[in-house]
Amino acid sequence: MDYSTIPQLLRNMATEHGDVAAQMSRQNGGAFASRSYRALYDDVQAVAAGLQGIGVARGSHVGLVSENREEWFVSDLAILSLGAADVPRGNDSTAEELAFILGLPECAVTIVENQAQLEKVVGIAREGRLPALRHLILMEGEIAPEPVTGVAGHTFSAIRAAGTRALESDGGAIEREIEAGNADDTATIIFTSGTTGEPKGVMLTHENFLYQVRQVPTRIELEPGDIWLCVLPVWHSFERIVQYIALGSATTLAYSKPIGKVMLADMAEIRPKWMASVPRIWEAVRAGIYRNIKAQGGAKEVLFTFFVAVGGAHKRLSDMLRGLVPDFSRRSRALDAVVAFLPWLLLSPLKALGNALVFGKIKARLGGRFVAGVSGGGALPPPVDAFFGSAGVLLLEGYGLTETAPVLAVRHQRRPVPGTVGEMLDRTECSIRDEDGRELPRGEMGVIHVRGPQVMQGYYQRPEMTAAVLDADGWLNTGDLGMLTHRGELKITGRAKDTIVLLGGENIEPLPIEQKLQESEYIERAVVVGQDQKYLAALICPSVDAITAYADENHVPYMETEDLLEQEAIRELIDGEVGSLVSRRTGFKGFELIYRNALIPDDFEVGRELSAKQEVKRHVVSERYRRVIEELFA
Repeated sequence: MDYSTIPQLLRNMATEHGDVAAQMSRQNGGAFASRSYRALYDDVQAVAAGLQGIGVARGSHVGLVSENREEWFVSDLAILSLGAADVPRGNDSTAEELAFILGLPECAVTIVENQAQLEKVVGIAREGRLPALRHLILMEGEIAPEPVTGVAGHTFSAIRAAGTRALESDGGAIEREIEAGNADDTATIIFTSGTTGEPKGVMLTHENFLYQVRQVPTRIELEPGDIWLCVLPVWHSFERIVQYIALGSATTLAYSKPIGKVMLADMAEIRPKWMASVPRIWEAVRAGIYRNIKAQGGAKEVLFTFFVAVGGAHKRLSDMLRGLVPDFSRRSRALDAVVAFLPWLLLSPLKALGNALVFGKIKARLGGRFVAGVSGGGALPPPVDAFFGSAGVLLLEGYGLTETAPVLAVRHQRRPVPGTVGEMLDRTECSIRDEDGRELPRGEMGVIHVRGPQVMQGYYQRPEMTAAVLDADGWLNTGDLGMLTHRGELKITGRAKDTIVLLGGENIEPLPIEQKLQESEYIERAVVVGQDQKYLAALICPSVDAITAYADENHVPYMETEDLLEQEAIRELIDGEVGSLVSRRTGFKGFELIYRNALIPDDFEVGRELSAKQEVKRHVVSERYRRVIEELFA
């Protein structure tokens, strides 16, 4: 059946795959329960009718402040069914952010998840900063009939019940609205500050999303009923497109949390085939495995280290045999295969033994039928990519921006080229350009420009900001640095605006250095600084568990974590890690070395130093730790 909007797609899925599970979630902390596509469609119509009853109509903007859960998807689909657009944000948003994000698009109706979010919005409204607000809807708990003068309060269940009653008298009301939708209708306005300051409202259409719903399944093989474990904030476009891709393939969304113990327990229970996640979660899983192995020590640690090395070598040789080595310069696939075949053959029995003794246990922790993880929202560190490749766990790194709804490229499930994010989706163009706008040949690094059906309409009420990144021919300047292989795969190398320029004129990309530092079990996160300085330095958030274990093993006295970080033994440990990881011996140039570092007691937090994608907000870090940074260069 044809469709041109997301609700029309939902209608089709309810007709064609009505009995397939659409959503799974824990009920009152107990076991997972599921509901079908038919039940989801009925619920969406009821909520849409309830929203229609309080004035939501074609062209309306509806605030949606919530984390990933069943009601979020229902709310989103209900809003879109009426031809309205939602304005989503997560629970970590500050009151100041919400005042801007809900105020600029004049959201007359806002849906919030819980009492904490309700109090934020009510506080803003009482200050008179949301003059357009007329209705507040609460997903969890009770709400006063009028929490703010002139603003009506409703529970989510009451809106649904009112919609059910409305449909009893006019059962086709919402289906008529769904049928009236168009591909170029605005579906959402996602405000994203990313790492660079003032929020910008990215306007995305139904077609921006649906193009990817059609294209991504040409890269990954989805079957009706496959389960996705959902752990990311859904207000961001990465998790959101996953939900629409799941909808378009009649697969199942199972809601979990990005917390190691919770996520792994849920994986064991529901045994998902897919999970979309950001690099930090994959890093955390890898670090947890290494901590567990190190704690066991002895022969188990030796065997683990040996088989990881064997698995890595076998994977690299297998990639050479299959022609999956990124060719930034011309190379002979035939020669690669000849060179790789014999050592690959010799290592294969050891790899099989490693699967039986080590890697099978890792796969079992992921539920036992895991097909692949899709990594996005930031560059996947090479050691993390290599580790899971060694273990035989497929990670498909993708690339995109909120401004591209978001997918531009993703590794092919059957032909994943490591070290790249794969080829661009069909009908998506990529141009690598120098600082003067000249297109560069393949194999050379420059700024990534893209054009395709997923590129945004523009920034809401910000024509000057739109014109700064989107030209008249539809080319979007991503601000990212990258290069194309000769076969067309894309490698992301950094952010153009994150480039550090030293006093000597050297241009340095901090991300590869930070990723290298984070290979240390003692370093949770690192941020390289040094703009307009003579040398580079780093802010380091240590891994408290690993540092504490080291202190206990080596009888380093301490009372609190902050005291521990001041101990000379710990300073020497971190200095040694930094010096060994980032050195000429490991491939770094002299001006890329870290000459000083400062230890930060607490890890960075989402909503403060980190964006929702867990990218470092460098401008926030620079301001928050200004004095520390000044001391590093004193």
